[in-house]
Amino acid sequence: MTARKRLHALPAIRRKGTHHESPCHLTPTKRGTRMSIAQISLPKGVGPHAEKLFDAIVQASSADELNRAGGKAEGFVLGLESTKAIKSQVAESLYVAYDDAASQRATELA
Repeated sequence: MTARKRLHALPAIRRKGTHHESPCHLTPTKRGTRMSIAQISLPKGVGPHAEKLFDAIVQASSADELNRAGGKAEGFVLGLESTKAIKSQVAESLYVAYDDAASQRATELA
């Protein structure tokens, strides 16, 4: 897996042109197909928070709301990753799931 360029200052929706490889432990998803957070193996207690952030992205009613939700989700994953609560492969899966959901929602809002 190649190293992912991280632009944490910008919400996921604003990072155009970034390419993500599908994590090897998940079935590859095509752009436009929503990957569920439930498919990712997360520590106990983390799943409900991850789902809540995913739902906020999917249900965003404006571009501003989408950017805020994407930024919160990205910060959540960064916090889990930096405290070693999840492995980097799991973090990458979460980043991809949130980014794909944000990209699809942005298309729907446009």
